[in-house]
Amino acid sequence: MAMDWPALRMLFSYDFWRMAVLWTSAVVYSYFQLLLAARFPTRGRFPTRSYPRRRFFPGPDSVIKRPVCVVTGATSGLGAAAARALAAQGYHVVLAGRCPQLLLKTIGEIKQQDRDASLSAFQVDLSSIRSIKEFESRIKQWLLDSNLHPSIQLLINNAGILATTCRVTSDGYDQVMQTNYIGAFVLTNLLLPLLKISPVPAKIVNVTSFTHRCVSDTAMNEKTLCREIFGCLPTSGNYPSSHTYELSKFCLLLFSYELHRQLHVVDPSPNISVIAADPGVVETNIMREIPRFLSQLAFKALRIMRLLQSPEIGVGSIIDAALAPPDASGEYFFGGKGRTIRSSKLSYNIQLAKTLWSRSMILFEAVQSSFHE
Repeated sequence: MAMDWPALRMLFSYDFWRMAVLWTSAVVYSYFQLLLAARFPTRGRFPTRSYPRRRFFPGPDSVIKRPVCVVTGATSGLGAAAARALAAQGYHVVLAGRCPQLLLKTIGEIKQQDRDASLSAFQVDLSSIRSIKEFESRIKQWLLDSNLHPSIQLLINNAGILATTCRVTSDGYDQVMQTNYIGAFVLTNLLLPLLKISPVPAKIVNVTSFTHRCVSDTAMNEKTLCREIFGCLPTSGNYPSSHTYELSKFCLLLFSYELHRQLHVVDPSPNISVIAADPGVVETNIMREIPRFLSQLAFKALRIMRLLQSPEIGVGSIIDAALAPPDASGEYFFGGKGRTIRSSKLSYNIQLAKTLWSRSMILFEAVQSSFHE
């Protein structure tokens, strides 16, 4: 039998053991918060709340008869599960993904289970700013041509990748960082006007991860944050895949809290809620670049520890956030059943969030200017 050298190299790598030890510890700590909150709901370091799901019911005079939801990364896993669940809740779901064939396949699968599901498919690559801009133009035109209100009621930033090698995008950024954070930031700000004109409360749900807890406060400051996100990483040497993924999800969380602050404190717009959702450990194809032997080994260990969930179960926290009342804005959903917990202490660092916001807005404004020209 031939030796699986890639799996062997990965097994003895720092990245593998960082994921095995730190990521497992992070998700266990999150469940520990739920346990303490259940025992002591109003005391201790982990006060928490549970929010009921509220299905959208249009009134007789409402101009919104069917709300519009955009789900990125909707061709498989959590994205497909979210699209299926929200279509069942009465949303017209726009499935956004990189592969047109997979988008059509996912729509067909949802239609098999729910013939009344209202669905549309749009191709978009979150690692390409040009693709995101084209998506914005197409969805605006589609809204004008449809019999729907020309606004969006729900945006779920779910798309994400985990890479084992460094790949630089055509825009000059690390592909993981651009897909998981920069692309979500640009897309959200491009679609924000469509959310703001919604005649009913709108919502943004950013799908983050317990792995954000692995970002160390001792190594992270405003200077290193911007350098690691917007600097072009070297294409030679060992690629810090686990750290890059953790940092991308940490930035998405910082962005969630700062956007909440911008919309509710700096320039109040109570019509839009911003919520972070952490699905926990879910068996999806996000680990497709990890050697199959190791990914299967990891899934087996997580299953034994009863930490591994199917997409249909893991999507619970995302749907909880999507259907939560407006006063849930700024919360961190985890564990399903409408429950929230506290994210890492560093994720609430306002100065760090402001720095990230400022640097990201410089990029966004440059994008807008270049495309206007």
